[in-house]
Amino acid sequence: MYEFLKYQVRDAMTAEPIVISAKAKLREAEELFETHDFNGVPVVDDQWRLLGILTKFDVLKAFSLDTQALVPRYEDIMEQPVETVMTRDPVSVRPDLPLSRLLQKLVDTRTKSLPVVENGRLAGIIAREDVLKALRRAAIKHEVPAHESPRP
Repeated sequence: MYEFLKYQVRDAMTAEPIVISAKAKLREAEELFETHDFNGVPVVDDQWRLLGILTKFDVLKAFSLDTQALVPRYEDIMEQPVETVMTRDPVSVRPDLPLSRLLQKLVDTRTKSLPVVENGRLAGIIAREDVLKALRRAAIKHEVPAHESPRP
């Protein structure tokens, strides 16, 4: 586990992740979710500044009904721009954050993934799976083969 303490977010994140524009239609986001099995996707401007996160939950909220409103049509909802339902100002992390601190943040917030921002721009995304892979990698580095005994 000592090896894991040396790791930073940049060592495990997905650099240059798939993103979506705030002006894109929810229909495009739905296609991304289905094609890549994402739960959420970062929303950026043309300079890769993070504007928000769009999750499947955000899309579902667009369909939630007001008891006084008419039932929305699927096609109408899916033609809305991403920016109308995205989560603005999402929690993000820096690439130099130790993975041990990120691990605690993911556990505390019950978040599946977080955007990684450096110098005001999206640098990547880090997910629970990335942290688990880093933990496994750290453990493998320190395994002693069964036929060898550790040196005194």
